[in-house]
Amino acid sequence: MTEWSGHLDKMRIRPGNPVEYYMVLDDQEVALNPLLGSDITLTWAGEIHCTHCGRPSNKSFNQGYCYPCFTRLAECDACILSPEKCHFHLGTCRDNRFAEKVCFNDHIVYLANSSGLKVGITRMKNMPSRWLDQGAGQALPVARVASRRMAGLVEDIIRRDISDKTNWRAMLKDDAVELDLVAERDRLAALFSDELQALETEQGPGSLTWLMNESVRTFRYPVIEYPVKVVSHNFDKTADVAGRLMGIKGQYLILDTGVINLRKFTSYQVTLTA
Repeated sequence: MTEWSGHLDKMRIRPGNPVEYYMVLDDQEVALNPLLGSDITLTWAGEIHCTHCGRPSNKSFNQGYCYPCFTRLAECDACILSPEKCHFHLGTCRDNRFAEKVCFNDHIVYLANSSGLKVGITRMKNMPSRWLDQGAGQALPVARVASRRMAGLVEDIIRRDISDKTNWRAMLKDDAVELDLVAERDRLAALFSDELQALETEQGPGSLTWLMNESVRTFRYPVIEYPVKVVSHNFDKTADVAGRLMGIKGQYLILDTGVINLRKFTSYQVTLTA
């Protein structure tokens, strides 16, 4: 038996066939693909330390933060989840330096297929990790914009027709049925032609580039067997999570006893035994 201990962070994922997963425990990376088919145990020590300031916390806010950091940091503001609500232009941003580093650079609006068709946004530097985090089997960049807020405004238009959410239970039950994302891109471009043109006119020439020559990316995940029924493990209810590792997809471990979203428990002090 081997043990690794530390504070959880979201799993690191590297492209491959299948994609490669690594559990992050403080400064350690534990390769998970080689553990497929093995019995593992995750034990929470009962401690949470804020991912930003290190302060002990009784609860994790926004996946890893203590409450004071959650209410103060720009990366925890509501506009991170809803970028169309960006308020930088109103002079009320929590941290202008953060905004200039994260929000004011090229973003991609994309279509993905994990539990069905969805629209999403990401910084260019986060491709393909964003899609892998969501367990997407297919992804296609459809538009390029110069800011996070602009990406959110484009997404806001497109999600009038398709979802911007992943059904995580469906994503963990099986591989999604392959979709024609190129046809969907063209359909959405035609459907919302007037709104997209009006948005570009409002924001300035060149603020929105519809991408017509991108190819669909496809991904295969390290899964031996998908669950018939998705049962979720939760450290807040049970400190010990054990079972045979049957697969990894998105930010979930798939055990024969249930699934667990490791990203949800960022900053939890955990021991992995395998």
